Amino acid sequence: MRRSLFTTLIIGGAIAAIVSALHATGLLLGLETAVGGLVSDYTSATRVVSEKWQYVFVSSLAFGVAWLGLSRVPRGDTRLLIVFLVIELLGLSWVCSLYHVFFQPLPSVFAVVLALIATEGWTVFLRQDRSHLVRTFFANRLSKKEFSRVREGTISFDVHPKTYEVSVVTCDIADKYGFTQDSGPVAFAKTMGEFVRDTAHRLLQAGAYLQAADGEGVVAIFGFPGGDSGHAEKALRAVLDLIRDFRKQQQNNGEIFADYDIRAGVSSGTIIAAPLKDSGNPALLISGEPLDLARRFCAANRRYGSKILMDTPTFDLASNFVSGVNSQDRHEIYEPLWLATEARPEHIARRDSFWSGVVLFREKRWAEAYTEFQKARGSEEEEDAPLQFYLRRLEPLALQLTETPPA
Repeated sequence: MRRSLFTTLIIGGAIAAIVSALHATGLLLGLETAVGGLVSDYTSATRVVSEKWQYVFVSSLAFGVAWLGLSRVPRGDTRLLIVFLVIELLGLSWVCSLYHVFFQPLPSVFAVVLALIATEGWTVFLRQDRSHLVRTFFANRLSKKEFSRVREGTISFDVHPKTYEVSVVTCDIADKYGFTQDSGPVAFAKTMGEFVRDTAHRLLQAGAYLQAADGEGVVAIFGFPGGDSGHAEKALRAVLDLIRDFRKQQQNNGEIFADYDIRAGVSSGTIIAAPLKDSGNPALLISGEPLDLARRFCAANRRYGSKILMDTPTFDLASNFVSGVNSQDRHEIYEPLWLATEARPEHIARRDSFWSGVVLFREKRWAEAYTEFQKARGSEEEEDAPLQFYLRRLEPLALQLTETPPA
């Protein structure tokens, strides 16, 4: 807002000064006489609009048109308004002549037209600069659809530092370094390349901004630069679809995809995006805690045996996913398993039993916790590493409690 006002003052002041100088020096006298004679009769006029009022009209119109041209009004609508304004100025001169008052419209018309030309030229210059920055910052980091929306201005992007509420997704190969040792450099490079290309493409098509895609995994940001309020749900839906489709590939292709698995971390919060334009190579600086936490959650899957971990803010925002009790005032991580619309009653019951087991485990009520975790078991074919993690820890305690005679 402040920058637009400053530009309006510069353009409006410059146009007003130029037109006033041309009028005062008589350089427009011949043209003024010809145009004025078309709509008004100077010889029959008994009064003439003073020079002071001419300068007031010129200045007011120059600043007004400059402000209008720099506003968010569509260019076509702005031009139409300017045409009507010019017609009204000529009409005003004709109406004044009916009352034997001579009003010279040309300086005001010049101010309107020159202000429009100046603001459109300035807008084109800024758009060229913005177009270059958009290509630099977002080419190959957004899907073609999202990139077109940013380039056309449908998605606004501030070229100044700004905060965004987003969800960050980090995806990587499970036990990547163990896989490297077992498979060798050539096989690892091939597998990792396929994983990065496929995962990056899938997340881009889901509407994410691609922050990184290299040997350390794929990092994508949902809710940037468009500021989508449903970024957490989109992020989790994309990751769940990615894991589900990968499992199907494993089942359909057998040994081809059996050598590795996918893990993901999701974190929601505030990031700062700051375009760096002063250097010879413009870059987009993005920083924020969700980037760090998403990487940590992705790595923590190895410890818990889970496939996806998310934090409390993501849990609270993703209302369309199976959830437990209110998570306010807690600092926890969660593993999303199903969409709420796809979860069957037995899924809900198993989730509730698992959560009850966790609460009882924290209270050191080992036997009751072990019973709840047993209720949370699924079919033999279904892998549930976090549940097995708790069962392994509780089995010796549960066995000890059953063997200890009551006092």
